[in-house]
Amino acid sequence: MSSSEQQTSAPVPSVWARPRRQKEQPALSQEQIVAAAVRLLDAEGIEALSMRRLGTEMGTAATSLYRHVANKDELIELVVDEVYGELELPETTGPDGWREALAHSGHSLRGMVLRHPWVASVLGQVGLAHLGPNLMRMSERMLGMALAAGFPKAEADLAMKAVMSYVLGASTSEASYLSLLARSGRSETEWLESLVPASQQALADHPLTQDHATAWQGKDPGLLREEIFDYGLQRILDGLATRLDRS
Repeated sequence: MSSSEQQTSAPVPSVWARPRRQKEQPALSQEQIVAAAVRLLDAEGIEALSMRRLGTEMGTAATSLYRHVANKDELIELVVDEVYGELELPETTGPDGWREALAHSGHSLRGMVLRHPWVASVLGQVGLAHLGPNLMRMSERMLGMALAAGFPKAEADLAMKAVMSYVLGASTSEASYLSLLARSGRSETEWLESLVPASQQALADHPLTQDHATAWQGKDPGLLREEIFDYGLQRILDGLATRLDRS
């Protein structure tokens, strides 16, 4: 066999592209491994995750994990799909309910990313993540929303990608901020108050930005982040609504 033929027949390195084992060891399952990995990631972040560390957390040798998960890359694919299973996605609605359904889905996705901020660092590194059952469910449900809204088949997928791009972009940026906040050991209010002197100095020569920042002072930072996110999401939905009206 030539080298080109060998390359063509090489398996795709993804957990979703290889046959699953028919039987698993009774003392350990892939589901248990994934659940333990999510707990470790939530507690300590992506840097803490290794097969050896996970085995220690579960009270078993790393070699036992490899019977169910081929490597760390596959494990990350699995944990990403696992947390996507938390999404609340309304049933497909008609042309009168699509906007509310998409807004709810967008806020649910943001909530998932903020609960699991490590997701932000791996979304572009998870191989064939779109083949995972929960990601497939999300794609199918959101595509159904777009079709029910009245988008033609050729455009429905593009409309959903526009919503997803905004939600993931805004949420991953927010998650990175919250991870930084967590490492500081302070509450969000304490963190922001500690930055006041430096902020005032930085804003001294920028009156427009200074007025804008002053208007936000005293607001609950969590509610403010929610307001900022929802504003952007609603403007995306405004654009889609305009597109529907034109078509």
